Amino acid sequence: MNAKEVMTAKVITVTSGALVSEVASLLFERRISALPVVDGGRLVGIVSEGDLLHRYEIGTDCALGGDPWWMRLFSADRSPEEYVKSHARYARDIMTTDVATVAPDTPLAEIATLLERRRIKRVPVLDQGQLVGIVSRSDLVHALAAATRTGDAGPIADEAIRAGLLTELRRQTWWRKELSNVTVEQGVVTFAGLIETENERIAARVAAESIPGVRSVVDDRLAYRDHLSMV
Repeated sequence: MNAKEVMTAKVITVTSGALVSEVASLLFERRISALPVVDGGRLVGIVSEGDLLHRYEIGTDCALGGDPWWMRLFSADRSPEEYVKSHARYARDIMTTDVATVAPDTPLAEIATLLERRRIKRVPVLDQGQLVGIVSRSDLVHALAAATRTGDAGPIADEAIRAGLLTELRRQTWWRKELSNVTVEQGVVTFAGLIETENERIAARVAAESIPGVRSVVDDRLAYRDHLSMV
C-alpha cells in the first residue's frame, strides 16, 4: 500500500498570515492536531498543537525556559526564539518550516519509518509540489485494521500456507532452515527442530500467525540447541 491509498485528501489548511487564535480555533473545532500552512498553493510549513503549548495568553510560556518569567527578564540567555514562539500573532512565526513530505506513491513502510524517525504524527503528501493529502499515524492504524479484517475468502490449502510461511521465514536472518521443519495440517502449523533463543520461537510463531489461513501454531517441538549439546 502507498500514501495515495490511505491519505486524507480533503486537507484543512491555513495561510502564513493566519492569526494564531484562528489556528487554535481550527485545531479545536475540527479535532485535528496539525494544520499545513500553504501560500500560493505551495506548502511553506506546518503548525501543530505542540507549537501552541507555551503561550503567554494562558500562562504556560514560563515552561519554555524552565524559570519563572520574572527571573528570565533579567537573564541575558533568554532565547528570542522562545519569545517568538510564545508571543507571535501569526502562523508564519510559529510554524515548523522544515517539513518532511512524501509522494503519493510512497510505500506505507517508508512513511511509518519516517514518522518514527522524525517523531512526528503526520506527513503531508505532495504531487509535483502541490499538497494533495496528508497521512497521519491514525491513517496507518486504519489501514492496518482494514487489512486485517477477515473476509470470506474460503479455505486455503495447507500447501499454500506452508509455501507462504517458508517464503517469509527464508527472508529472516534468524531462521535456520537446516535445523528446523515446518508442517501444516488443516491450517495448523507445527514447528520442529532447534532454536537458539526464546525470541526465535516467538518470531517463528508470529510469522506463522501472519499467514492467511493459519488456524493455530504448535511450537513446543522446538528445542534449544545448547540444551541438547549438554545431554
